[in-house]
Order: sequence, then C-alpha cells, then structure tokens
Amino acid sequence: MSYFRQLFDVASSTYTYCLADLVSCEAVLIDPVLEHTGLYQSLVEELGLQLKLVLETHVHADHITASSDLRKLTGAKIGVSAAAELSCADYQLTHGQTLQFGEESITCLATPGHTVGCMSYRWRDKIFTGDALLIGGCGRTDFQGGDAGVLYDSITQNIWPLADEVLVYPGHDYHHRHVSNVIQERETNQRLAGRTRDEFIALMGALDLPKPAAIQRAVPANRLCGSPEVVYAN
Repeated sequence: MSYFRQLFDVASSTYTYCLADLVSCEAVLIDPVLEHTGLYQSLVEELGLQLKLVLETHVHADHITASSDLRKLTGAKIGVSAAAELSCADYQLTHGQTLQFGEESITCLATPGHTVGCMSYRWRDKIFTGDALLIGGCGRTDFQGGDAGVLYDSITQNIWPLADEVLVYPGHDYHHRHVSNVIQERETNQRLAGRTRDEFIALMGALDLPKPAAIQRAVPANRLCGSPEVVYAN
C-alpha cells in the first residue's frame, strides 16, 4: 500500500509531493518549502510515518527549501543531483540511481538545462519533473548554468521515451493545473512539441524574462540546503 499527496505553496506556486510506503511507514518529500515545515511535520506524524528522504529537483530560485529544517526535526536524509555540487546534502544523486523507502523505489533521471543540477524522479506511474518540464511549458534557461540545448536533450532523451500514460507532476504551475502526462506534453507542449533543437534554443533565448523576485535570497540559502546559518563540515 502506498500514499501520495500533492501540496501547494501559493506564494511561489510550488508543488511539494509526499510519497509513502504504508507498510513500512517510510515517507519521502520532494521540493518542500520552508514556510510549510510545520505542515509537513504534522502530516507525517498524523499518518504515523517516518520521513526518510527529502529530495530536491534543483537549487530553487523562487523559494527557500525546508530540507535542512526537516532533517533536523525528523532525521531524514537530503538528496540532490551530484551536478548541483551541494556539500550540505547527504546523497549526491546520479542518473539511473535507485532510492528505496520501504518496499517502494524511486529512480533518478538527470534532466539538467533549467539549471546544471536538475533531477527528475520516477515513482510508479508518476514522474516529478521539477522545473525541467512544466505543464505546457518548461523552466527558463538563463541563469544558474542553464542551457536550452541541454534542456531539450534532457527532455527528449529522458522523458519523452517514457510510456505515454506516465503522469507528469511539475515543480510549479501558475494556472491551477495539477497533473499532465507524457503523451500530452510530447504532443502539445507549447515550447517543445514539434520544435527542433535549434528552434527551441532560439525560442528560449528570446524569452527575456525578469529574474525571480526571491533569487538573491533563495539561491544562497538553498545552496546550504535552506539553512545559511548552519556551517556544514565537509
């Protein structure tokens, strides 16, 4: 038996995901937001769960993660892409790596391009894509080592080949949409569907988006797993 819940932060339009194996009572959180630390702790306690893993899809620029606080409160381990080079994380994750919680498993799929350290997570019939692939769109590629060509390759090589019916759960949505699937994004995504790699690069290069309002505060904090006041030993 398993448990799944999608949570939403209104301020940053961030989705956080809770997964659990109800037999072992081990749980995972993906992309938790600092302001909701108490909510996450209450949720796992009310369900009788032990938080085992906190996974980040990337170093966020629009909110501060709750990863470090949750580790202090619950003993959970933090996992991020090795490419993000965060010494504060307990696990430096690589493409194809499998993570266990109880009898359940998560597969890590490297999807860089929005940032150099983006990681998507496949669980059962779901993939959690962070900012790499959004519903009808994708993450920007103009800071934190972003690269439009790399993002195009990540999506077309590591997400499009998945089965049509695999459910796509993004890191954000700004239009009250909760879930998509691979075939819908492959065929209708406004930034990717029907575009060549060069066309996609040109499109992304012309976006000229304003930087996230919280970037100056969020990125330095998130490079320390959300707690800049803590000094981590190497």
